Amino acid sequence: MQPEKGHETLYVVRELRGMFALALWDSRQRRLVLARDRFGIKPLYYTLIPARDDAPATFLFGSEIKAILASRLIKPELDPEALHQFLTFLWSPDPNTLFANIKTVPPGHLLQFHDDELKLSEWWDVSFDKIEEGKNEAWWRERVLDTLDRVVKMEMVADVPLGSFLSGGIDSSGIVAMMERHSNGRRISTYTVGIESEDLRYDIIPDDVRWARRVNEQLQTDYHEIMLKPAVADLLPKLVHHMEEPPIDMAIPSYLVSAAARETLTVMLSGMGGDEVFAGYPRQMAMKIASAFDPVPNLLRRPLMKTVAGALPGGLPGKLTAPLRNAKKFARSAALDFEDRYLGYGTYFTNEMKQRLYSDEWRTITSEFDPYAAHRKYFARAAGAAPLNQLLYVDLKTFLPCLNLLTTDKTSMAANLEVRVPFLNREMIEMAARMPPRLKLRGLKRKYVLKRALEGVLAKDVVWRKKAGFGAPIRSWLRGPLRPLIDDLLSEETVRRRGILRPNQVKRVLDANFSGREDYNLQVFQLLGLELWHRTFID
Repeated sequence: MQPEKGHETLYVVRELRGMFALALWDSRQRRLVLARDRFGIKPLYYTLIPARDDAPATFLFGSEIKAILASRLIKPELDPEALHQFLTFLWSPDPNTLFANIKTVPPGHLLQFHDDELKLSEWWDVSFDKIEEGKNEAWWRERVLDTLDRVVKMEMVADVPLGSFLSGGIDSSGIVAMMERHSNGRRISTYTVGIESEDLRYDIIPDDVRWARRVNEQLQTDYHEIMLKPAVADLLPKLVHHMEEPPIDMAIPSYLVSAAARETLTVMLSGMGGDEVFAGYPRQMAMKIASAFDPVPNLLRRPLMKTVAGALPGGLPGKLTAPLRNAKKFARSAALDFEDRYLGYGTYFTNEMKQRLYSDEWRTITSEFDPYAAHRKYFARAAGAAPLNQLLYVDLKTFLPCLNLLTTDKTSMAANLEVRVPFLNREMIEMAARMPPRLKLRGLKRKYVLKRALEGVLAKDVVWRKKAGFGAPIRSWLRGPLRPLIDDLLSEETVRRRGILRPNQVKRVLDANFSGREDYNLQVFQLLGLELWHRTFID
């Protein structure tokens, strides 16, 4: 079938698989078209400088913001709306970046530049409208395993050395198991990041190493283990340069394991996306638990939960560190309505906290912005879907591309390493979208059908192990190697000179965190990164 005239680019893009960010120039119509892959695996930025006097408009684009800034045609400035979002979530939803006037092409979109004007259109979206209820669990388990096997085989097509990250979790372990089937007898190279026990005293992330070793025992991979001992104070400015925004904690191990893998490999497979496709995040389970409180009237529910949240400690070390911290976060949002509850689980600085934190000038500047506007737009688009699928849709449109995929791409490309993500293959996504949501989250078992599908492939204790997030021991590092950097970059003098935040309120955040009254560790790391970002790009 021939595409309609003028729609050739749309036809071509819809036929593409995998990850891409591309630009096509139509010399006959003098039209430039930018396109980004379905999920935002690869970044794509642009800016439009409007026409002035007799000068035509200037359109700049690139896979890095630094490429646009190198033109020297625009001055790097902080975007107030993006800052408001960044302080809320640790990141800014598409199309915003922290740079004023520099935007992203959102995932699954085309951007056309013609006659000095921009036109943005969506060329792909995931739909949960065709749930297949007539199939039993065994049928779905077989479909999941078959699809995972097929998409991994697709992602293994390469003419360069290829391996996989291995955390010992279900996603990466399942990928490595599928890779082994198609390796033609060659041992699969795997790379794992471990954390020293002394660094886990204040943290909530368990050590992945013992599970990665367990998987390696079964699959006999060419196994490489990197213990996380970076000169983190020296590494942070480098990561800010590569990320072009303040890095989150997972950027550190992601960069270090990518750099280690690049010594022998060129392409790596990653389990990124499994949580968004099959419902693997604790907050998705927390939403289900919190729904049990919905019959309780708001007049009782909200004061009760507020009291519970206020009574629980936030950041004390010990065996109960993780349960207490998670219980406190749960109580803060559990009493809210459906959308606000989920948004609350992803919020770090609330609107109330930001109002206290901003200087008078920046409180006025940011007052017009709703940091949750993008999320609410996606909730509205998925309003007809089952509650769990609504959460998955919002995450696929926001959290996945704007935080996880962005961090993975930029830290790996900083090491000159290509990372592929089989769980975000179009075939996998569309198959999972047709699956009844009860198979993704059954009772309190997250990623239920994926785990059941892999029971015959991986050891049972690996399949049903407790989930571990991929991150760094930030809580320990803030009290150790990063403390001098905090004393300098978040000092009263520095904060006052920057003029965005109130020095006394920043000090309150620091004091509450280091006393153990609150778990503000990621917020402190966020503020630290924001000052480094200013020094790297704005000053």
